[in-house]
Amino acid sequence: MILQWVDWISIIAFFVISLIIGISVTKKASSSSVEFFASGRNMPWWLLGISMVATTFSTDTPNLVSDLVRQHGVSGNWMWWAFLLTGMVTVFIYAKLWRRSGVLTDVEFYELRYSGRAAAFLRGFRSLYLGVFFNVMIMATVSLAAIKIGGIMLGFSPLKTILISSIIVVIYSLLGGLRGVLITDFVQFAIAMVGSVAAAYVAVNLPQVGGLDALLSHPNLTGKLSILPDFSDTSLLTTVFIIPIAVQWWSVWYPGAEPGGGGYVAQRMLAAKNEKHAVGATFLFNIAHYGLRPWPWIIVALASLVVFPDLASLREAFPGVAADIVQHDMAYPAMLTFLPAGLLGVVVASLIAAFMSTISTHLNWGASYIVNDFYKRFLRQAAPPTYKGDDSDGEDKKAGVFSKLSRRFRNFTAGEATEKELVLVGRISIVVLMILAAVVALLLKNALQAFHILLQIGAGTGLLFLLRWFWWRINAASEISAMIISFLVAVYFEFIHGWLGFPGLIEWKKLLIGVGITTVGWITVTMLTKPTDKKKLLSFYRKTHPGGPGWRRVLEEAREAGEDVSQHLDAKWSFPRDLLKVFLGLFLIYSALFAVGFWIYGNTLPAVIASGTAVFSALLLYRTAAARTADKGHFSG
Repeated sequence: MILQWVDWISIIAFFVISLIIGISVTKKASSSSVEFFASGRNMPWWLLGISMVATTFSTDTPNLVSDLVRQHGVSGNWMWWAFLLTGMVTVFIYAKLWRRSGVLTDVEFYELRYSGRAAAFLRGFRSLYLGVFFNVMIMATVSLAAIKIGGIMLGFSPLKTILISSIIVVIYSLLGGLRGVLITDFVQFAIAMVGSVAAAYVAVNLPQVGGLDALLSHPNLTGKLSILPDFSDTSLLTTVFIIPIAVQWWSVWYPGAEPGGGGYVAQRMLAAKNEKHAVGATFLFNIAHYGLRPWPWIIVALASLVVFPDLASLREAFPGVAADIVQHDMAYPAMLTFLPAGLLGVVVASLIAAFMSTISTHLNWGASYIVNDFYKRFLRQAAPPTYKGDDSDGEDKKAGVFSKLSRRFRNFTAGEATEKELVLVGRISIVVLMILAAVVALLLKNALQAFHILLQIGAGTGLLFLLRWFWWRINAASEISAMIISFLVAVYFEFIHGWLGFPGLIEWKKLLIGVGITTVGWITVTMLTKPTDKKKLLSFYRKTHPGGPGWRRVLEEAREAGEDVSQHLDAKWSFPRDLLKVFLGLFLIYSALFAVGFWIYGNTLPAVIASGTAVFSALLLYRTAAARTADKGHFSG
């Protein structure tokens, strides 16, 4: 494709706006690590919520949706729609707990909740495991989508695409810290939504498609339109609906949908002004992410089944792209090649915006782990220097090279890091993370492949993340064992199972086995290891006030020891009412999801019923939340 001058104006204007925002907040972001990674903990709910939505709207998301729709139909999206259950639990139960914790990152939580060397190890290891390994995998899938879009729409080679996109996003991320990311996300989300809606409109009105009515009645879409899977097809039903709804949402750690909140979602909650803003931000995110935004991508994916009915037609249309790169997820950028001049530039800018919003968030989030939970915590603790003055200089002259380097490293790491130094290390980390992500992106083939790998690695850990706030017995050993077991199970299924000659397993069976082994493993380890120190548990409870029967033993023992815990023992547990709000939120958003689909399909009666259910659920949710605020018997923090 050839971009016209009017297209380049849109793209350049977007870069200029992003650059201006980044420069305008650079000084503020550079003032401290809390500013660089948490925006001074003073952000409003609407900006944080839109930033979460913008981050999940990455270049690989419409590609993934296209892959699912083309292979499984619209109902295939339940593989990620099921994560709404996680989202609603996070909104009404965990968001307030995260904000009360006062930590800078969710990894710092480990030393707030657990005690001893195991807690320190867990914090340090997870900072690198999640901040580097997991984070690089996520950014690589996003970069892979950029590679495919660049190959189809601009004719760029994978290396050229990744170099250009990486340089742009790194420069932007280095400037403004999280504050710059949040403000720019607001602009980027607006551009991205305009682009996705425009792409859907053009796709439906292509001559090959012939309008919405012709699209919905086309024989290539037979069996693809139902929002719910075919209950007579037990294989598809199990894969895309039963397993995600029954098991996946609570058992799997997946970026952006962590059970109990975590990652960049926790980062946004921790940057909120207060608990109410943390709850409002996550609620707005879930409404937009699950209830409203998927349909433009779905429409483009459905239209692609008419224009490019199979992989052979895709490969024939784009002979210059390597055959192994052309998978079903490439259908989305393939449909964008039909955009007219002018609109093409807007859509390309929207895809760049989607890429930048996601990558900049993950770069800042990953760097926050490296800086706050590894570098600052383990390399730059406040301590008197071991070697200093003329004596050490004299020893340097006599010592060998290794001794000199060792001594200088200890000199450097002795003493507390300055805020300026922490920001600098964060910026260096951003560059390194982007390089690693670019390398991995060049090795991946499709977005669904990476999606399944990430699910399998986190399989079985989710229940622990939900229970650790409400059950005192969970300890650092629980988390370490869950992490190790889930990783080993994933390695076995991805690399060893087939090599040993065993028949292949479908993805949901791998997931189910992984969840079972990991869950049994970490619960067993929990019961066989020493619990967290009682003083640490009581300190955690006083700070976060989770409530519930899972903490009664700790509180009663504290009372027997002379601690004043009467306000905690006498307070009503807000969990039952919070759980009611979770169900009302689910009815609201799923009803909105169905309503939009039915209106598009022209099914008026189901559309009216679904819309009415959404409105009714919203009213009940509002009244329940208002009653909760007025009820002084519940602890409100």
